[in-house]
Amino acid sequence: MHDLDPLDPAYVQDVLSKPPFITIPGVINVRDLGHYPSTEKGLVTRAGFLFRSAELSGITDEGKAKLKELGVTKVFDLRSDTEIRKYNTPLPQIDGVEVIHIPVFQTADYSPEMMAKRYQLYASGKTEAFLELYSQILDNGGHAFGTILRHVRDKPDEGCLFHCTAGKDRTGIMAAIFLKLAGVEDELISRDYALTRVGREPAREMIMARLSKEPLFASNNEAALNMFTCRHETMQAFLQHFDEKYGGAVAYLKNYVGFSDEEISTIRRNILIPGLPRL
Repeated sequence: MHDLDPLDPAYVQDVLSKPPFITIPGVINVRDLGHYPSTEKGLVTRAGFLFRSAELSGITDEGKAKLKELGVTKVFDLRSDTEIRKYNTPLPQIDGVEVIHIPVFQTADYSPEMMAKRYQLYASGKTEAFLELYSQILDNGGHAFGTILRHVRDKPDEGCLFHCTAGKDRTGIMAAIFLKLAGVEDELISRDYALTRVGREPAREMIMARLSKEPLFASNNEAALNMFTCRHETMQAFLQHFDEKYGGAVAYLKNYVGFSDEEISTIRRNILIPGLPRL
């Protein structure tokens, strides 16, 4: 079975109706990063505080009400200006919620030449290609990730949601940084990453329609399918690479974001609470 072959609709509906998935009408692939056990005994990640998703431009009025009900005061959009224009998916206006645009990649990184190179990597579907892509995200994302992390540092009583386009790669790296910082085991972080396989399913036709407009993917369905793979083993390989090349979450936050040990401890404290993990 290919990683983007259709999944059984009943199975998808069942998985999406249960934690960690959250239903926000008009948004796909929404998950709560709470209830993951830390290696620090008796602590788990806080529920109802950190949320990840795909882009929010289609959020309905009911979805906006749900977001506020969840206690989210800030939405962080990691997409580039180029993506927003290309897909005509502007930032939504949500009463009582601040939507902050913090692109990981600048417009120059989305030039046709740069995108052609990036698409070639995605199209291969190989783990090594994703490691290169994810290194680009880490190398460019310090400022964007720092903005989200500062919210968590300074506003422990205000939930936030962060997203990119599909809620897989840039969003997946930000989620992995949070979970690593909290002492969550790599196996569980990889499982969270792989849940996008189900989370994006409701948007399958839209995703493939968008990709069919790109020259590289228009005539190569296999390449298009490879772009949206989110395999457990890809995240496992990335987390090992993250430790080896970047020194792990703490070293990354010091070197790429500029945080002190004290700030990192505060963030960690704010995302962990005593409790039982979700089974």
